[in-house]
Amino acid sequence: MKKLVRFNNDYNHGAHPAILKALADTNDTSFGGYGQDEVCEAAKEAIYKYIDCPEADIHFVVGGTQANILMIEAAITKKFESVICADSGHINSHETGSIENMGHKLLTLPHTNGKISAEQIAAEAEVFRSSPLQEHITEPRAVYISFPTEYGTIYSKKELVDISAVCKEYNMYLILDGARLGYGLASPSNDVTLADITRLTDAFYLGGTKCGALFGEAIVITDNQMKRGFRSIMKMNGALLAKGWLLGLQYKTLFEDGLYFEITQKAVDYAKPIEAAFKAKGVEAAFDGNTNQLFYIPSEAQIEELKKGFVFEVMDKVDDEHRMIRICTSWSTTYEEVEALVGAINNL
Repeated sequence: MKKLVRFNNDYNHGAHPAILKALADTNDTSFGGYGQDEVCEAAKEAIYKYIDCPEADIHFVVGGTQANILMIEAAITKKFESVICADSGHINSHETGSIENMGHKLLTLPHTNGKISAEQIAAEAEVFRSSPLQEHITEPRAVYISFPTEYGTIYSKKELVDISAVCKEYNMYLILDGARLGYGLASPSNDVTLADITRLTDAFYLGGTKCGALFGEAIVITDNQMKRGFRSIMKMNGALLAKGWLLGLQYKTLFEDGLYFEITQKAVDYAKPIEAAFKAKGVEAAFDGNTNQLFYIPSEAQIEELKKGFVFEVMDKVDDEHRMIRICTSWSTTYEEVEALVGAINNL
């Protein structure tokens, strides 16, 4: 049976070999528990070089949904407070009502290519501010965005500056989901640095699970109120890993010599020939994301032909003959896999 090549997501391989080697090399070493060890401290120091904010708190957790829950739990203290997000946002569309399960309403805004604007956020926040019946509606206390978005698009520095300013005006926290942050930073369209993101948000996380780690996300918190008791919030929510050094070791490996940026850049570079092949074949792009996530609208017949050799995500029906698909390159994608997919597209 022919083995299909997976382009359906960016977490279908285990971990970068450097991480596996680091884990093996330290397997016979004992460490302190719950992230209070020398490896986690070294990992934090490696990250501090890039975020340019030594006063930020850094915490390591296992997964992205967990990271989103923890950040929002730290930001919002009253049950009548709500979260503004895009209707396509991960906390709304892929996390099984986790934020509502915490007791907080999501105020969803219609997205444009996965993004929401400062103007939209201000208008939503103004609904509460100007209401004569505030006790009858929820009060927006946090804004959640993703970088990149669910559609592979990224916010410009100006967009982030404007959103941050609106959040400050309306006394709201800005929380950024960085599950694929490495790929967003590697985009040729990107004009944002990690230091910019740190300065403009109250909390964000550096995704590891989708960017070369076996598992793990690194939460960065700059707001002093959110910092307070965060480890207690982690413990209450089952997120304080006893073997915390396993997370720290992975982030130390990814960040001490820039490996994180090297492997995510490779993934974005590998997406380019695939984009070029679809364009040459006349297949329409659904979104121009310029990251590792590619969204195209081939015909049903073309999809079935590609399915013979590749696994990818088949999404919304566009019309009777076409569907949107998503193809993901990743840190583990090889040149040979890209060449095979390009060849298959050329033969459609």
